[in-house]
Amino acid sequence: MKKKQEVEKSLKNLGGKVLGDIDKGENPSIDVPIRTLSNVKFDVESQMIKMGGSLAKRYFFNVGHVRKFVQTIEAAAVAKELIDVQKHLSLRETFYKMKRTLPNSNINLVDEQEESNAAIEDLELITGASREFLHINANKLGSVAGKVVVEDKGDTIDWSKLGSGGWAIPSNVEEIIFKKVDAKFIIYLEKAAEWERLHEDRVWEKLNCIIISSQGQATRGIRRLLQRLHVEHKLPVYILVDGDPWGAYIYSVIKYGSISLAHISQELAIPGAKMLGLTADDVVKYELKRHLIKFEEVDVKRLEQVKNYDWFKDNKEWQKQFKLWKELNGKVELAALSSKGITFISDKYIPDKIKHKEWLD
Repeated sequence: MKKKQEVEKSLKNLGGKVLGDIDKGENPSIDVPIRTLSNVKFDVESQMIKMGGSLAKRYFFNVGHVRKFVQTIEAAAVAKELIDVQKHLSLRETFYKMKRTLPNSNINLVDEQEESNAAIEDLELITGASREFLHINANKLGSVAGKVVVEDKGDTIDWSKLGSGGWAIPSNVEEIIFKKVDAKFIIYLEKAAEWERLHEDRVWEKLNCIIISSQGQATRGIRRLLQRLHVEHKLPVYILVDGDPWGAYIYSVIKYGSISLAHISQELAIPGAKMLGLTADDVVKYELKRHLIKFEEVDVKRLEQVKNYDWFKDNKEWQKQFKLWKELNGKVELAALSSKGITFISDKYIPDKIKHKEWLD
């Protein structure tokens, strides 16, 4: 991960390159790594999704390029200002800072946030720095609890003493300092409701672990926090998601990285992560068939897509799971485990699966 000085240097190099083109009387251009599936590959050795080396050149004096060219340069200017004054903006705030009408025209630099988001993603690719190091943050969408003490912006925070809500995970976790980590492993849950079940049952205390949740797909801040704890403190990561192809995809993104963020897989992916549940086998073992929610066409299509990912297609155990899900023709949510008892997931399901190593890799 690039430090402040390296990020500043990358931004200055970008500006210097454009100014150099102007001084030489050439059409100003920038090189942007191509963010498409054709330029992404699964690296078997590292077990991560990685960006290829293909580049697209954008020119200022090109009617098809000029809008994205200017948007990317503006995003760089905003990032440089933020770094200089040591402040941060949210993605939404960055959109409004970039949104203005160009002089002597009725054209806005950006009309929708999707445009500013794309410009920031391009800037990440050009500089090799994640948006967090560009001082641009996303929303907070996760909670954590455990016997961990951290220092964040000068404040000391004990994750075991924050009441029923736990600690709200910030979008930027790069500057967090771990003062104390007393845990054997991490449990990540895609559903906040199930995290609340585990927190109320004090699973983090009983099993000496850390419990982390999001709401659906894990944010970059959550994924980075998971990876930091996994790498820096050697903690195994166990993932709990709904039993469906979408849950398998959430697991896949945490473990291998994502196609859209292939350029920063090194900072986000956790190849050692294990899928604890909910598996198709669990549906049978724990008699959850009556809780099946019939697949819709979109679910069936997603199942076919996920089963053919390079990192799944030759994995016999995962292919068995996909076959079972197809036969079941339905999904089961984590919440269905409550039908076995209010605290079943905390007292029986999770402890037994970890004890007997019943996970997917």
